Amino acid sequence: MNKLFCKIISICIFLSIGLSVFSQINYSQKVRLNDGWEFLRQDLGSIWESVRPVANSDAPEAVPLWTKVSLPHCFNAEDGVDPDVNYYEGPGWYRTMLEINNPYLNGRTILEFEGAGQKTDVYIYTQKVGSHVGGYDEWAVDITDAVNNFLKSADAKRFNGKIPLSIRCDNTRDTELIPSDMSDFSIYGGIYRYLNLVYTPALAFTDIHANATVDEKGKSGSLKISGSFSNKSIDSSASLNIKVFDPKGKLVKEENKSISNFNKQELLSIDIAKPLLWSPQVPNLYSCELILSSSSGTMTCKDVFGFRHFEFKDKGPFYLNGERLLLKGTHRHEDHAGVGAAMTEEQIVQEMRLMKDMGVNFIRLGHYQQSRIVLEQCDKLGILVWEEIPWCRGGLGGDIYKKQARRMLTNMIVQHRNHPSVILWGLGNENDWPNDFPEFDKEKIRGFMSELHNLSHQLDNTRLTCIRRCDFCKDIVDVYSPSIWAGWYRGFYTQYKEFTQMEMEKVNHFLHVEWGGDSHAMRHAEYDYSAIENSTDKNAAYVEIAKASKAKQDWSESYITDIIDWHLKEQETMPWLTGTAYWPFKDFSTPLRPTNPVPFVNQKGVVSRDLALKEVYYVFQSYWTDKPMIHIYGHTWPTRWGKADEEKTVKVYSNCDEVEFFLNGKSLGKKKRNSQDFPAAGLRWNTLLQSGKNTVKAIGSKGTGKAKVVVEDEITFNYETRPFGKPAEIKVTTSDVDNNTVWVEAELRDTNGVVSLESSDFICFEAVGDGQLIKNQGTSTGSGKVQAYNGRAKIKLEKNKGRSIVAVKVDGLKTVFVTIE
Repeated sequence: MNKLFCKIISICIFLSIGLSVFSQINYSQKVRLNDGWEFLRQDLGSIWESVRPVANSDAPEAVPLWTKVSLPHCFNAEDGVDPDVNYYEGPGWYRTMLEINNPYLNGRTILEFEGAGQKTDVYIYTQKVGSHVGGYDEWAVDITDAVNNFLKSADAKRFNGKIPLSIRCDNTRDTELIPSDMSDFSIYGGIYRYLNLVYTPALAFTDIHANATVDEKGKSGSLKISGSFSNKSIDSSASLNIKVFDPKGKLVKEENKSISNFNKQELLSIDIAKPLLWSPQVPNLYSCELILSSSSGTMTCKDVFGFRHFEFKDKGPFYLNGERLLLKGTHRHEDHAGVGAAMTEEQIVQEMRLMKDMGVNFIRLGHYQQSRIVLEQCDKLGILVWEEIPWCRGGLGGDIYKKQARRMLTNMIVQHRNHPSVILWGLGNENDWPNDFPEFDKEKIRGFMSELHNLSHQLDNTRLTCIRRCDFCKDIVDVYSPSIWAGWYRGFYTQYKEFTQMEMEKVNHFLHVEWGGDSHAMRHAEYDYSAIENSTDKNAAYVEIAKASKAKQDWSESYITDIIDWHLKEQETMPWLTGTAYWPFKDFSTPLRPTNPVPFVNQKGVVSRDLALKEVYYVFQSYWTDKPMIHIYGHTWPTRWGKADEEKTVKVYSNCDEVEFFLNGKSLGKKKRNSQDFPAAGLRWNTLLQSGKNTVKAIGSKGTGKAKVVVEDEITFNYETRPFGKPAEIKVTTSDVDNNTVWVEAELRDTNGVVSLESSDFICFEAVGDGQLIKNQGTSTGSGKVQAYNGRAKIKLEKNKGRSIVAVKVDGLKTVFVTIE
């Protein structure tokens, strides 16, 4: 009886959620509403304040004052990383005038939101036409009736045929919403993804599901296409043309049928022998085109899908299409310098291609459903996906909280299940983290996790469920990732394999996501690797070096490259490993880290918040890519230091078979790459540097004969042999970037005028006058307050054809002023 009751409740929950699901459709009649917007970062007294008549700019009705913006737009484009304030959490308004030109007679006009945070209300003139809670799933509002009613009203004359649209977004703190404000990322507000104006016939598709499956060996594929409809017309029947194309554009199947039942139904079912398989190496994408025709008009929808078979072996590796594949992954947050979450399509594409060029074949989208553009790029580039809902930290809320979590899981799955790149649906992250509520009940969390697990499989039984770091729920989901962080939060990096194997043995399906550590871009450290060359026990030497560097944990790029180098070396010797995902690809904003070297920024990224590559990017390339590459460590390290007679290690990261190294024009010999020879796979040279300027060059070769490829890299740096003490003064210099932009660089020097190369004091930049500092970017070179990297820091100033005074401040030192014109 109890089991039957539970089953009935489960079905009822599923059906109630299904009624509110918005599916992702690739509409053919769609316009991005990017321009012509005004924005107000506060609340209004009422909707009337947005649309009331204003006689002139001096009229009382002209306030509050609105700012012109374009979409996508984020409330927190800059304040998320402003070192002096908490980022804004509250309401904000957008308004514009719509021109409606629906080509369909009696067609429907829809506003399609690709994402807006975190609560949203939509108004046509003064009529509220829709609301949504949740900042990351897609949703839509049919504004047809409201538009028609407005155009019939007397008020319409004032707007000359245009439609006043007002939208209120709100990211106010609310513990009954997910994600928690204790999450280690900013919970942004605004219409920060694309907003589309969509036109459809009165009879239209509302969902298309292309379910492509294939057996393990890839010999037999099956395709089932189902669809759902909305019928606001008088049509009792429609014709449907379906075409399926292979990855080369060749027609595989065409079928015509008549439809008189507009409930959800199967539209096509075919078998495909030996389909061209989708994989990271060859991301073959099939496509389908569905043309729905009736007296109300014709609607064309297109989508892509792929055939692939994946499996997590019990206590073993990951298999794709019958072959072992080591998942080489990273993570992504929707966050970027200067725009917050409001990344353009061009910025997203650039970021995803940088990942692929780094060698990534897997990504965890943390910690929420992300833009459809991201998933489309993963399909095209061949990047497998773990996507998750934002049940992240804080505990478990009440009925409103749970309802949102169920809805967001449902929408994520229904909206993204056509993407062949997706293999895992994530149900949560760090759900063992309490303190949003007085109660923290593990059994209740387990109960809700089980409910989400079952719901996920009801919605999509072709993928698996997963979570990261909630030990008391690890037995519920299909795939589990514990917290390890060897060398950063836990132990030394040389213990990575030991920790990982221990955790792997606790679950059936293990996947290690989140590892690495923080690095302050452009900060470097001198490490002594001589023990490796001089020791008869290399493993003991490795441990001593790991301990010595961990003792510093200096947030240098030097330390993080060693952590990553060691992990990647070890992963080649772990045949049972499914794979890993480095946390994260790009630095991102977080309200929980105000004292970081770049305040309010999680700095664990492989690239900076503006996509500038850190040194670690090339370490990954040296292990994960085939295209010949070579990179000498230290492109952003202008000054090294040590004694005149002290050997220094120069590291070269390359995937070449052999590398020759030159110091100041003289060859120091060739070395063969050996991935197990830490650090830098044996491509390191210990040598005496000359005081002052040094130029180093590396030439690598890969392949033989006509297939042989040669690559090279060269950098120049200074070697400081003079001892240095604590900072005693600030030295400021400027250099032109272009006619309007200047670098302002500060150096912290000791009493002898030598740069304090190990100084990490905070340096603050301020400017008055015509110019403007390019700050609040959340980067090492784009923050008004930043820790020094090796005794220096810099920032750009836009002169704006005028005169400015820049002040450079460091606690305990005399402030320096410099005039720029």
